[in-house]
Amino acid sequence: MAARSRPIALDDVSKAIIEQLQEDGRRSYAEIGKAVGLSEAAVRQRVQKLTESGVMQVVAVTDPMQLGFYRQAMVGIRVTGDSTVVAERLAEIPAVDYVVLTAGSFDLLAEVVCENDDDLIELLNRRIRSIEGVQATETFVYLKLQKQLYNWGTR
Repeated sequence: MAARSRPIALDDVSKAIIEQLQEDGRRSYAEIGKAVGLSEAAVRQRVQKLTESGVMQVVAVTDPMQLGFYRQAMVGIRVTGDSTVVAERLAEIPAVDYVVLTAGSFDLLAEVVCENDDDLIELLNRRIRSIEGVQATETFVYLKLQKQLYNWGTR
């Protein structure tokens, strides 16, 4: 999801719908309606507006290891020139599932998912480090995923 210059104002009911889906993305519109005080049709309409506007996505989250992707890493990238151009190029790489522009030691962070260490080496050397403007990279290999939640709620 792309960041917006101004947040979209959500009423308490829309926030409650989002929180219901963050707890269980497969929850039925009827169940959500009971929890938030709306009809099934009204919930369906609100969910459609929330997804079409880009406020939220309802997706299946997988365990990469169970799908044969045994190597995950976060790559810190230092850039010369326009970091947004490099970010756009990174976003085009299928093995890159997360790209963020940062302040601090790195200009960009990119999370990557690979089948094995050989694929990670190939990705780093042939795809990421070959992008014009990439000055340096530092790779943080994931040993164990301790916590990953998507239910942080709304304000």
